[in-house]
Amino acid sequence: MERRIGVIGIVVENRKEVSDKLNKILSDHGDIIVGRMGIPYKERGLCVISLIVDGTTDEIGALTGKLGSLPGVKVKSALTK
Repeated sequence: MERRIGVIGIVVENRKEVSDKLNKILSDHGDIIVGRMGIPYKERGLCVISLIVDGTTDEIGALTGKLGSLPGVKVKSALTK
């Protein structure tokens, strides 16, 4: 399959409840993650994470699907053609 470069945006509303599971998922998919930046937004009680990924659509879809299944976690992605 063709590999694609992409950006994944993650908004975490309940960091304390999901951080262990979220970090485990990211670690499990570390082979497709090129870079990661996390910003705590204390005034809003949120955490915003951006990922740069390089993988097949199946690999990236598996990652975003698992992240999106966590309660209080919203995920959006954009991929190259």
